[in-house]
Amino acid sequence: MKLYDESIKELLAGIDMTSAKKLDIVNATWKDVGDHNLILRADMAYELGGGTFPAVSGMAVTCNDEFVNTDEVMLIGPDLDEIKADTPYARIALVKVAEDSLGDGNTLYNAIRKIEYVRYHINPKGYMTRISASNNREPVRVGKAALDKGLNFAKVGKLFLDTYHENKNIEAVKLIFITAPDFDYKSLSEQAKHLEDITGTIDHIFKNVMMDCGSCSLQKVCDEVEGLRELHFQELKKEREY
Repeated sequence: MKLYDESIKELLAGIDMTSAKKLDIVNATWKDVGDHNLILRADMAYELGGGTFPAVSGMAVTCNDEFVNTDEVMLIGPDLDEIKADTPYARIALVKVAEDSLGDGNTLYNAIRKIEYVRYHINPKGYMTRISASNNREPVRVGKAALDKGLNFAKVGKLFLDTYHENKNIEAVKLIFITAPDFDYKSLSEQAKHLEDITGTIDHIFKNVMMDCGSCSLQKVCDEVEGLRELHFQELKKEREY
């Protein structure tokens, strides 16, 4: 699983990890309220990525220990109890899986999407995520009552990790939360979109095995990402043999 590795390398190169705090998640417990996580405006303290503020979300899968070798939650910027008003926000998930554990063909695409869809099944009490998959936005409403009871990114992050690990293929997850006002969210948003383009291209390959590469709108992604073109021609060969 090297399809995302070069993009992960570029993404991490654009983040000053020396300014990141590694959060203590050992005893970070918090309730997940499932589908009942509604926070009205009157009950919220602020929004992460609300209004015109950036609200970036990105996910990539790797087998490389260089990028992810253990579970960790990192924070760049103020924690939830330090934020007083709407602010820019980003959440990046780098997910390590065992080599060849996700299968191939359409099974590979579905396995990657299953990992991505974890975010739809995490509902920390007082932390209401409003996901817009079409533009990679993930704003969050944070409740006043939850902050009063000690909600922070360590507790949110621990819930994310626990839910990711319900998938037996996942070995480790690096979660990066960013709230720093002066961070380059525009560049990060472009990189997150590129990660999603890679996933979309995998799906396109298996749905359009006989496609003409020269006329494909995703040719640029296929050319840039090591392994995508090889993946396509492997699938094409299977189709012809069948």
